[in-house]
Amino acid sequence: MSVREVEFDSCGTRIRADLMLPEGTGPFPVVVMAGGWCYVKELRQPQYAEEFVKRGFAALIFDYRYMGASDGEPRQHIDPWAQVEDYQNAVTWVENQPELDASRIGAWGISYSGGHVLILGSIDPRVKVIVSNVPVMNGYETMWRVHGTERFRKLCDLIVEDRRHRMKTGEYTYMGMSGTPANPAAPMTTWPFDEVRVVFEDLKATQAPRHEHRNTVVSVENLMKYDSSPYAARIINKPVQMIVAKDDDITMWDQEIAAFDSIQSPVKELVILPATDHMTLYSNLTALDYAAKAAGSWFTRHLTENPTIANQIGQFS
Repeated sequence: MSVREVEFDSCGTRIRADLMLPEGTGPFPVVVMAGGWCYVKELRQPQYAEEFVKRGFAALIFDYRYMGASDGEPRQHIDPWAQVEDYQNAVTWVENQPELDASRIGAWGISYSGGHVLILGSIDPRVKVIVSNVPVMNGYETMWRVHGTERFRKLCDLIVEDRRHRMKTGEYTYMGMSGTPANPAAPMTTWPFDEVRVVFEDLKATQAPRHEHRNTVVSVENLMKYDSSPYAARIINKPVQMIVAKDDDITMWDQEIAAFDSIQSPVKELVILPATDHMTLYSNLTALDYAAKAAGSWFTRHLTENPTIANQIGQFS
């Protein structure tokens, strides 16, 4: 396996990525990958990519604009629609690489990007196969449920105050990515779970030093406008695998399964990770390895030869 640092333009912003290649000359089928909330490309994604490369795929892992090694201001600003566009521009870059097969492009995402790849797969015909891990579906419902009613009211107030502040000063304000409030007066965080903070602090210390555990407040406003579920229902002609953690109460397993049920493609697979919640998929390497192998198997079955949906239906009959 070889790893090469590459870069490409996305709407005038320089995006940086790692291209992982298997042995051989290609052109290789390729999986385009990006992470979730405040991810950088070094955070857990290479462990999934290594499984894909072992199976003969190339893997392109990129940092979104405003994050990690990529350019763009304000830093740590999360715009889901810009991130989907970064995915599309990554696909365009892939199309122009002689060692990569533009007819066999898969998309992989996790958490926030698990929702993004459902959107991407529904709007971009160049993406042939989709793997969505523990995806964010309806951002408004998710924020309400994870914060609870009283804290959600405060979160909404914070978003309004941030909008007034930006109008007056032109400056973005920031909030912590995660943490459990010690008392009702504690500062708001996006994901109010101490388990999220503990896992990401460990990952920052061990493999992802570029990770910053904060985001702009307007990133949360963007999240509350986000809903990937209608796009899931628009996927009618592509193989889709969704990986769900049985005890996920952060991105909400019930929303995920409802979205999976709405996918119209005749070739789809739901993988339930037993005894796993959202964060143990990051902290428990056994769970991660299971998810990586499930995704690798899906890409092997449906991307290696890029069979048509009709052929795939025949394989299951």
